[in-house]
Amino acid sequence: MLFFSDMQETMKIIIVASGSFTPTPVIRRELSTADMIVAADGGAVHLKGISIDPDIIIGDLDSIDRASKDFFASRHIPVRTYPKKKDMTDTELCLDYALGQGAKEIVLMGMTGCRLDHTLANILMLRCLLEKGVTGRILDANNEIYLIDSDTTFDGSPGDLLSVIPVTQRVTGLTLEGLAYPLTDKTLDMGTALGVSNVFTGNTATVRLTSGMVVVTKSKD
Repeated sequence: MLFFSDMQETMKIIIVASGSFTPTPVIRRELSTADMIVAADGGAVHLKGISIDPDIIIGDLDSIDRASKDFFASRHIPVRTYPKKKDMTDTELCLDYALGQGAKEIVLMGMTGCRLDHTLANILMLRCLLEKGVTGRILDANNEIYLIDSDTTFDGSPGDLLSVIPVTQRVTGLTLEGLAYPLTDKTLDMGTALGVSNVFTGNTATVRLTSGMVVVTKSKD
């Protein structure tokens, strides 16, 4: 069973993209624990706004202003520039880089926002990390987003929201513990909303499943 609250000692890389980014205390604390911070294009602007230098900037640089480019150049931050016409998003390029650096935990920030296509693609990109045995999650001001295919326990507080959404055709053996609306050995097909808006009753909740894959969001309104 995985415990997202009790990670082993691993290389932790945080990737910051140009989506919605609110530097809450939780996000600032998370950034302070990174072994490496990678800016995906305009994510560098977010970091500049909170006086944090990325270790590298990667992307086609269509979302970063000239003043920010000059600022980071003056601070000798390395940049990997790619053409705008490419087969991979800036986030994918950053994920490839992080995996190449040996990351075992990757936290993605600035991945949600008004562009639903980017948000959805970024959530589903967690699958490539899952398949490689790398712990991955998306973090924004209101949500932590995971993609799991095995039993997993999450930390939280009473009243926190937890949603479980099937992203494979069928999920079997779904069991929810530590939540106001428990399930036992349930089968859910993709497209059902039964697992949305459950509520922590204590400080941990466990999601168990026999087969399939689910997106889990831990949220605060």
